[in-house]
Parts: sequence; structure tokens; C-alpha cells
Amino acid sequence: MFIVHVYVHVKRDKVREFIKATIENAKDSVMEPGIARFDVIQQDDDPTQFVLVEVYRTPFDPALHKHTLHYQKWRDTVVDSMVCPRTNIKYINIYPDEDGWDSKR
Repeated sequence: MFIVHVYVHVKRDKVREFIKATIENAKDSVMEPGIARFDVIQQDDDPTQFVLVEVYRTPFDPALHKHTLHYQKWRDTVVDSMVCPRTNIKYINIYPDEDGWDSKR
């Protein structure tokens, strides 16, 4: 698996709008064959901070994801909601194995 944590700092007055657009994108994203999970988490003590946990089946799947209409719609919708450009860190899984990541089970 290829895991990407995307860090997003959202403007305080845009949090609801960001959540709505991001959930819509996440629901569509998990339908892609190359995505095992797409989690949206919000920081408890600062509701303007988010992490998107994207679990791809291969290192090539993020590029395919970026060509989907739902990703492009999300990107264009939330760009003005962010305090600064989003950042990411890429990981590979150790545990669970590939079968343990599937959100479609």
C-alpha cells in the first residue's frame, strides 16, 4: 500500500464548506479501484486543521486519482478555503497488511 497524509489548514469561516466538499470527494474516491481507504480527520483542539489519510493500492494510483472529475471538483472548490497550500507526507504500510486497509469490507 501507498499511504498519503495530506495536511490542510482551513480558514475558520470555511470549515463547514471544506468538510462538505471533502466528504463528497472521499465518498467518490473510495469507489476508485486504486483506493483502499480515504479518511477525513479533523484536529480536536483546532477545528481548522485536517488530515486526509489516503490509502492507495500502488504508488501509481495517486496520479490516476488526480485525473478524476470528483478530485478536480474538490481541488477547485476548496482552494480558496485554505490558509496556505496543503502539504503531504508519503508512507508505506507495515501493519496491517494490504487486506487490513480495505474500507469496502
